Amino acid sequence: MSPDVKAGIRKRLLQVFVGVVIHAAVLFLTVWRLDWVWGWAFIALYAAGICVNGAILLRRNPEVIARRAETRWEKGWDMLISTSWSLVYLLGILGVSGLDARFDWTGQMPLSLHILGVAVTLAGWVLVGWAMMVNPYFSTRVRVYKEQGHTVCTTGPYRLVRHPGYLGAILQSLGIPLMLGSLWALIPGGVAILLVIARTALEDDTLQAELAGYQDYARKVRYRLLPKVW
Repeated sequence: MSPDVKAGIRKRLLQVFVGVVIHAAVLFLTVWRLDWVWGWAFIALYAAGICVNGAILLRRNPEVIARRAETRWEKGWDMLISTSWSLVYLLGILGVSGLDARFDWTGQMPLSLHILGVAVTLAGWVLVGWAMMVNPYFSTRVRVYKEQGHTVCTTGPYRLVRHPGYLGAILQSLGIPLMLGSLWALIPGGVAILLVIARTALEDDTLQAELAGYQDYARKVRYRLLPKVW
């Protein structure tokens, strides 16, 4: 493992720790109490998912962890969409869920819907993690790593759709509001999904124009996000 990769991993670990703290702060400041069971359940699952994913990536694909620490933007639209998505996710999905639990806008949600939300959210996290494990160029930024021999990933979930990580993000946008018991948070969840779809379309155009072999891959794997749909 190169010194650059090690430095990137350390930077990403710090980013992830800060991210967990921010998640918890948004949830519990908006709900304004500490005895919110589903809020703690979300934080516990989120932290556990990060630990499991990180442990596997350290063994199989540590470069992905380092790449996800990058903060430099190459595309203006990528910065706009990604920043907007982050705000919608934190202040919209998590923030509205906390306010909903505080002021009881949705009311008592059946346990079955909470559990459905957990299952959909976990499915999204697993799909994103799977994409990270098989794609060494999985990154938080839209970028073609030509200087590092960037190649098209055609294994794992990439055999089914061209952007499985974004499909995982869509599942999370639907699952988290249900896990946290907020039907109102499905509204910002829908906005987050629209932003993911826009980024998928723009990133796909970028890869077809800049990444060697991607056009051939796109002819073989026809669908960007949903098989038989788009």
